[in-house]
Amino acid sequence: MASRPKLREKRLSASHMPDTPPNPRPPKRFRPEPFAYHEEVELEVDSLTNMGQGLARTGSGWVVFIRFALPGERVRARVYHNHKNYSEADLIEVLRPSPHRVEPRCPLFGSCGGCQYQNLAYPEQLDAKRRQVEELLRHMAGIDFPVEPVAPSPMEFGYRSKITPHFDRPRDGKIGPIGFQLPGRRSLVDVPECPIAHDAINAALPGLRADIAARAASFKRGATLLMRADSDGAVHTAPDAVAVDRVGGIEFRYPAGDFFQNNPAILPAFTAHVRTEAAASGARFLVDAYCGAGLFALTAATAFERVLGIEVTESSVAWAARNAESNGIANTEFRAGKVEDLFASAGAFPGAETAVVIDPPRKGSSPEFLRQLFAFAPRSVVYVSCNPATQLRDLKQFQAAGYRLTKVQPFDLFPQTKHVECVMSFTKDRSAPGR
Repeated sequence: MASRPKLREKRLSASHMPDTPPNPRPPKRFRPEPFAYHEEVELEVDSLTNMGQGLARTGSGWVVFIRFALPGERVRARVYHNHKNYSEADLIEVLRPSPHRVEPRCPLFGSCGGCQYQNLAYPEQLDAKRRQVEELLRHMAGIDFPVEPVAPSPMEFGYRSKITPHFDRPRDGKIGPIGFQLPGRRSLVDVPECPIAHDAINAALPGLRADIAARAASFKRGATLLMRADSDGAVHTAPDAVAVDRVGGIEFRYPAGDFFQNNPAILPAFTAHVRTEAAASGARFLVDAYCGAGLFALTAATAFERVLGIEVTESSVAWAARNAESNGIANTEFRAGKVEDLFASAGAFPGAETAVVIDPPRKGSSPEFLRQLFAFAPRSVVYVSCNPATQLRDLKQFQAAGYRLTKVQPFDLFPQTKHVECVMSFTKDRSAPGR
C-alpha cells in the first residue's frame, strides 16, 4: 500500500493553478449565502457522493461537497459555489487524514478530471461504490435490497483499452495542452501519460502528441483523438480501423471508434455473470436488445437454444454477424431493428420462454423502449448499466410492469474513478392476476 501523504503538503484547488489569487472577484450571479466567495471552513467529512466528492455538514446541517476529501477526514476547504440546498468547495488542506488515504500514482491526480479515487485504497473504493448503489436503491427506488460486493477489476491500473484525449484550437500556430478537462472546468490539463490506460497506449502516446504538435498549422479548431489498444497489442487511432478483443475464447472484431467495453481484464467475469443470470430463469431463448458487436449474445450463446441480437445500427449488426460466423457460433442471428418497433424481430421467441439482456446508453432506456419490452413480457431481464441512477429510475417501471428484482451485482470496470457498472436481474411475476 502506498504511504500516507504528509499533512499540510497536499494542496488541491478548483482550478489547480498555483498562481490563482486566494480571493479573486466572485463570478457573476454568485449566491453570497451561506458562505462568502472563497470563504475557508473546517469540516468533518461524513461520506462520499456518487460523484466522488466528500460530503460534509456544518453545525447547522448545511451540506458542503468537497472534491478529493475522504470520509473520516477533517479538512480545510474553500467554498466556490453556493447552491439553493448545498455548497461546493475545494480541498485546501487535510488536517486529519483518513487511514485509507494513499498516495496517488498519477502526478496529475487532482488536476486531471479523469480519476476521482486514486487517493483512496482500492478495497475502500469498492466498498464506497457498493454503498452508493445501496443508497440509490433506498432513496430513488424506496426499497432496501442487498447489494452484492463489487466485483473487483483484476487490474487496478493499466486496464483501460480506450482513451480520447482532447486539444483546443491552436494559438499562434501552436497546440496547447493535449489531455483531459480539469475537474468541473472546460479547460484542459496536459496529459503526457495516463496510469489507468493500457501500457500500449502510453507507449504510443508520445508519438501521437508529437505528430499533432508538428501538424499544428493544419488544425483550424480543436479535436478529440482516439486511442484504442486491442488484444493483439495494436493501438488504433482511426475510427474505422478494425480492433480485435478476445473474451472467454471468443474473438470480437469491430471498428475501433465503435462502443466496446473498455476494461478487457474484467470482461470474462462480467459476461459470465450476465450469462448465468440470463439462464437462471430456465429461459430457452435469449434476446440481446442492444447487441453492438455481439458481446453478450455470443458469450451467452451456449446457454440457450437460440439467441437473437437486435441493434438500431446496421453496421454493428453486420459486425456481430461476422463475429458469430468467424467463431463458429451457429445458434445466433442478428437483426437491425427500428426504434419504434424493436421487438418485432423477436416474434418467433415467446416472451414466457425468453430472457432479455439490455445494456442501454448512459441516459438509460427510453419510455418507448420500455413499453415495447414490457409488451413483449420476457421471462426475465438482465439490465446492465454504466449509470445506476438512470437504471434505478427505470427500476420503478419494471416493478409497475410486474417484474421482481432478484439480484444487484456491481462490477468495477473503471478503478480509480467514480464510475460503477451495475447488473440488475429481474424475473417476471406471472402469479399476479392478469400476468
